[in-house]
Amino acid sequence: MSGRSPHESHRTATTLELFFDLIFVVAIAQAAAGLHHGIAEAQLVESIRSFFFAFFGIWWAWINFTWFASAYDTDDVPYRLLVFLQMTSALIFAAAVPDFFTQTLTLPRMGVIGYTIMRLPLVVQWMRAARADPQHRNTAMRYARGVGLSQLCWLIVAFFAPQTVAVPIGILLIVFELLVPIWAESAAQTPWHPAHIIERYGLMTIIVLGESVLSSLGAIRASLATGGLTSDFLALCAGALLILFAMWWLYFDGEIDNSLRLNQHAFVWGYGHYFVFASAAAVGAGLAIGADWLAHHTEISRTVANAAVALPVALYLLSLWHIHYRLQLGHRGEKYAFVITALLVLTIIWLPNAVLLIGLLLSALVTFHVKRSYIKWAPSTADPMIDG
Repeated sequence: MSGRSPHESHRTATTLELFFDLIFVVAIAQAAAGLHHGIAEAQLVESIRSFFFAFFGIWWAWINFTWFASAYDTDDVPYRLLVFLQMTSALIFAAAVPDFFTQTLTLPRMGVIGYTIMRLPLVVQWMRAARADPQHRNTAMRYARGVGLSQLCWLIVAFFAPQTVAVPIGILLIVFELLVPIWAESAAQTPWHPAHIIERYGLMTIIVLGESVLSSLGAIRASLATGGLTSDFLALCAGALLILFAMWWLYFDGEIDNSLRLNQHAFVWGYGHYFVFASAAAVGAGLAIGADWLAHHTEISRTVANAAVALPVALYLLSLWHIHYRLQLGHRGEKYAFVITALLVLTIIWLPNAVLLIGLLLSALVTFHVKRSYIKWAPSTADPMIDG
């Protein structure tokens, strides 16, 4: 485990990494379902807080594995077995995700156990890297100590801390976990591969968007069975498709800033994706809420149902603008089009057929972005090759 070259050509995701991602699909689906049911039962604050904790556990375990694998994927037998252990514990964590939404005032012990087992194999991996890669030994040992200490703290909080302080202490532990990679990488940057990281994040974005499709489809089918096919349902379906298609387009049509290659910007880019992934998953829950409201399966107001879609869509746009477009777009109108669209999305939650209107707004943003890109890259008519 001496480290892979960050300049390796044709570096792509391995089949083991893709298999690892599919295990996390289960946990993401459970988190989105919990958010959906919590909002439908008018438990807004509790469900959002529970979704924050549950999705952090999913995202943080995935992101740590991804960056480690980008630098030290040797694909030997011990590496594979440790990844299998992480995948098994990910299923345990997924099974405990509903507990986050029922035990809102504390940290569910089964969830903490699954999370801890999911993270401890990475301690072993970092210790292996420390032994095999003297150049990055200090960095690897910092990771091993930081990850190991944080898992011990999670277990202590879950089993011994009073319930009244479990959640606040959990937030502090999240901050501590986020600081561990920054502290470790300050010793010496590990040899992660920029192109590989970009591909891995793109694949997870597709998975989260796919989960939104499935969660919204299931709710729409259940609602149609009782409410029938009406103009409002057709508007909801059309708006949902426009939103999901536009979210995919806006993510993958943007060029990844070369600043990803710089360590200080890589953290902003990598951590900022929490809001991209979480908001994309929440959009699916919001669309399911919209279907529930049309079928009279929930007592919440139309405004709340519309906000369940508008808020995560706006967060997705702002997050995408911050990590992908903010530094690379020069034209002021193009640079702030994402922010303006996000604000417009939030202002129409009081209108009927708001989901369709949100889809149209995102389609307009895609159109504007494509038009600006075409103008930017269109060849000049003064080019002698064109004249010829």
